[in-house]
Amino acid sequence: MNEKNIAILPGDGVGPEVTTEARRVLEWFVARRKLALRLDEYPYGADAYRAHGQVLPKATEAAIHAAHAILFGAMGGMDGDAIPREARVAGGLPHVRRSLALFANLRPIVTIPALYESSSLKNRLLDGVNFVIVRELIGGIYFGKPRGIETLANGERRGFNTQTYTSSEIRRIARFAFELARTRRGEVCSVDKANVMEAGVLWREEVQALRDAEFPDIELRHLYVDNCAMQLVRAPAQFDVIVTDNIFGDILSDCAAMAAGSLGMLPSASLGAADSGGRRAALYEPVHGSAPDIAGKGIANPLGAILSVAMMLRLSLARPDDAALLERAVGAALDAGARTADICEPGKAPISCSEMGAAVLRELDRA
Repeated sequence: MNEKNIAILPGDGVGPEVTTEARRVLEWFVARRKLALRLDEYPYGADAYRAHGQVLPKATEAAIHAAHAILFGAMGGMDGDAIPREARVAGGLPHVRRSLALFANLRPIVTIPALYESSSLKNRLLDGVNFVIVRELIGGIYFGKPRGIETLANGERRGFNTQTYTSSEIRRIARFAFELARTRRGEVCSVDKANVMEAGVLWREEVQALRDAEFPDIELRHLYVDNCAMQLVRAPAQFDVIVTDNIFGDILSDCAAMAAGSLGMLPSASLGAADSGGRRAALYEPVHGSAPDIAGKGIANPLGAILSVAMMLRLSLARPDDAALLERAVGAALDAGARTADICEPGKAPISCSEMGAAVLRELDRA
């Protein structure tokens, strides 16, 4: 009666490799911690298009709408150009996010001492780094219209996109960030480009107005996105919660990844609004994408996907103790020297994707 359905979409590129390891971890919790989960895998991406003529087959779409949570691998790859653009748009990840109303994307950045040498930043900058980027996920320039490529009268081609936000969209994501900050240090940094963009002016005004009206206990500051990018590599420990729009959140989280040692270390959660019972539509995925240059080589880092499972345990399955247990197991595996190629120090031998998954499972067994 209490069994929860988890839809697993391995997707493209390294997605199937890292998702396999994340699934092994979920299966461990089912077996050892009596987690009542049903794990079902569904086709999505290039292989789904080849087999079914759709990037997002109807059965997969129905499954993700019915699921308690989604574990996702990656989309896109070297054969992406072989899929018609119309098919990619109709079933792509932006469509999935919008169809499920996943407006809030959380990307935690937490440094692990064992990986200090893997970071491009000096060790003294990494102590105490623990912040979350809250990215608005279903608005902004990625969805704004008009957009397109046109040929002008003089024969030149012009590409154009529209950055657009409404007050309600801004206040929805800002409220999420303020509420999250109340569970942390109580500090929010709102990032925009209000000095040159009207959409940025509105963003800043609405975030400030919401804070003043409903969250006076939260410390709020505003940064322009270019300054924020600099601050992320100058003094990342200063941040607690960063809230920003779709494109800026996409860019800043990749920049911030180097504090964690590698993009392969970053998990994420994409969440919808809570219903009357407190349940949210939720999709969990590593930040790194499909990485087609290393796909099939068995060398991808599965820790971003595995740590996404920890976020699922905490945010969708109400198992904070299990989430903490998994995070400790990842830390212990790294302390013991387990390293995939992206986080391996010079002169040391990296392990494979599956070996890293096995290292985490060994630490879970020891816990």
